[in-house]
Amino acid sequence: MAKMNWEKLLSTKRLGQELLHSSRKDDRSEFQRDYDRLVFSAPFRRLQNKTQVFPLPGSIFVHNRLTHSIEVASVGRSLGSEVAHKLIEIHPELANTHLSEIGAIVAAACLAHDMGNPPFGHSGETAIGTYFSERDGLILKNQLSPAEWEDVTHYEGNANAFRLLTHQFVGRRPGGFVMTYSTLASIVKYPFESSLSGKKQKFGFFQSEKEDYLKIAQELGILQLSYPGEPLRFARHPLVYLVEAADDICYEIMDLEDAHKLKLINTEETKQLMMGFFDENRKNHILETCSFVTDINEQIVYLRSCVIGCLIHECVKTFIANEEAILNGTFKGSLIQHINETPRKAYQLCMEKSFKDIYSAKDVIDIELAGFKVISTLIELFTDAVMNPNKAYSQLLIKRVSQQYEINADTSYGKIMAVLDYISGMTDVFALDLYHKINGNSLPIV
Repeated sequence: MAKMNWEKLLSTKRLGQELLHSSRKDDRSEFQRDYDRLVFSAPFRRLQNKTQVFPLPGSIFVHNRLTHSIEVASVGRSLGSEVAHKLIEIHPELANTHLSEIGAIVAAACLAHDMGNPPFGHSGETAIGTYFSERDGLILKNQLSPAEWEDVTHYEGNANAFRLLTHQFVGRRPGGFVMTYSTLASIVKYPFESSLSGKKQKFGFFQSEKEDYLKIAQELGILQLSYPGEPLRFARHPLVYLVEAADDICYEIMDLEDAHKLKLINTEETKQLMMGFFDENRKNHILETCSFVTDINEQIVYLRSCVIGCLIHECVKTFIANEEAILNGTFKGSLIQHINETPRKAYQLCMEKSFKDIYSAKDVIDIELAGFKVISTLIELFTDAVMNPNKAYSQLLIKRVSQQYEINADTSYGKIMAVLDYISGMTDVFALDLYHKINGNSLPIV
């Protein structure tokens, strides 16, 4: 049976600089440079004004995409470092390879995992996809290939993150962010084309970046699961499982803490959900420690840290136990789905609670409704503008678009993707402000 190889999977080769050999004198590893490059980028900074779950903070601070991504990167580094340590114990012959740097690779990939998300999160994704599948965008279907049509009707933030990091926008260098192959492969959670996205509407790369992913996958020896003539489908790069686990841990447990702060869940229920991750001995130790903390919010913070530590330990154990299946592409599902029964059932209860009382909360739904309307309107107006650039109103709208976006592309697909690049890069506040101005509800203050 074909199997992926750690030495090949971990590469410092950079997209766009394949023929260059760095002579840079720098104590940082190539993967640490990936991390730093992301931290200092404009798309990463813009995450501070993109909704995670709850409305952006008023008097009570809750997570936005930026704080979420930083926390995911922290958990990802812990997961990767522990996995690296255990893998080197199992494979001492790999001690002098890049295996020891898995923590840095996973941290960088975690930092980038949400950078392609449009304003207003999943509501923004849905607004984009349904504009083409259900509304006025349907008239453009005959101008795109079937594969291109699948891209826009199933628009996906994960695929857009890969595009953002790899695409050569106008005036920028080849290779986008010029990231290492291994970091780029580690963010592609769904390594297949949009035509294979299924009911979950998830996929890993647009047609415009298909060749880039193919090149990366072939260089790293990622297993191809599709036959010639079929839509591309690959096994996951093994580190994707760690990036996914870090995200799963953070969004579920941190959303619980935020919901407690916002009084969507009471203290007793929050404690009960978090204590469910532990056996009786561990529960007694945690309760004893908690008794020294009088502030309720600090008690929840302590419990949350214990839960995250538990889940990191469980996911590392699961990854190591299933290394063979992960490397030969037969491992199914996420790491969280395979951890021990007690924490797995506790995590499931947290998910059920989140869907029932958090993600369906009135304020969350209101943000989704508003976001859907804002993004739908912007998509409609700017798509019409780039497809009909000779109209007077189109010319005004086009002047509003930054020159880095290829709105004068040679193909309809290229023009549409330029509009999606522009809109997906907006923050929630920028999108809302532009929406108000276009609708004449506000004017610039002079």
